[in-house]
Amino acid sequence: MREIKGTFLNLKKQGDGALIAYVTAGDPKPRYTPKIVEALVNGGVDVIELGIPFSDPIADGPTIQAASVRALKAGTIPKMVLEMVREIKEKHSVPIAILTYYNPIFRMGLENFFKLARNCNVDGVIVPDLPIEEAYEYKKVSEAHEIDTIFLAAPYTSTERLQKIIDYTSGFLYLVSLFGVTGAREKVQDLTIQQIKKFLPYTKGRIPLAVGFGISKPEHVKAVIGSGADGAIVGSAFVNIVQKNQGKIPKMLAEIEQYARKLKEATK
Repeated sequence: MREIKGTFLNLKKQGDGALIAYVTAGDPKPRYTPKIVEALVNGGVDVIELGIPFSDPIADGPTIQAASVRALKAGTIPKMVLEMVREIKEKHSVPIAILTYYNPIFRMGLENFFKLARNCNVDGVIVPDLPIEEAYEYKKVSEAHEIDTIFLAAPYTSTERLQKIIDYTSGFLYLVSLFGVTGAREKVQDLTIQQIKKFLPYTKGRIPLAVGFGISKPEHVKAVIGSGADGAIVGSAFVNIVQKNQGKIPKMLAEIEQYARKLKEATK
């Protein structure tokens, strides 16, 4: 059984939701990323999303855009991020999904990218700008290397298209909880709760449903898990902690672990 699926199944047996944490690899410096992930794991995070920094991150808000700029300036490249996964996996058994735009995969070549990803023990890949209509070869190669393909569904996704996305998705389905880009919000919108309830009849028993975009506080996590989602995805809140503490690494790591612990408590 693949690690992401096994993690969700184990959590479900415990009556627990999954906490999925996103950070941009290489921010503020590549050498700190394994330490940041360790802090997240120590805080109780169940699945890690590690972002490959990209120069034109169209789905991301100002917080993650700025993190990508810092990481790129620090010399972070895609192969380096995949090697980070290998280093992290030597110490921790946490599932890791790479989040990347399609351009870096295209430049490396599908076969080369997934071969290296498999060798580095990557569990899943998320590509926000790859529609399922253009993902046949991508899915074929990823499955050959036993790496999960995690696709996104948006508030405007029709039920017909949702079913096609679910057919292509493994690991979990990523529900974009709102219109717009990533970034912390004050509260969970009614639209998010409506979308969870709309999607659940199609995902239940087939694929875990995880909710991201705008999820940043324990009460947000509690709301989406309480509405039936299997997991909550938090990104900008952690990236903000990194940004505020770039020159104070021990403080950064302590705050990340502490905040992860608060968020994890909200999944129970």
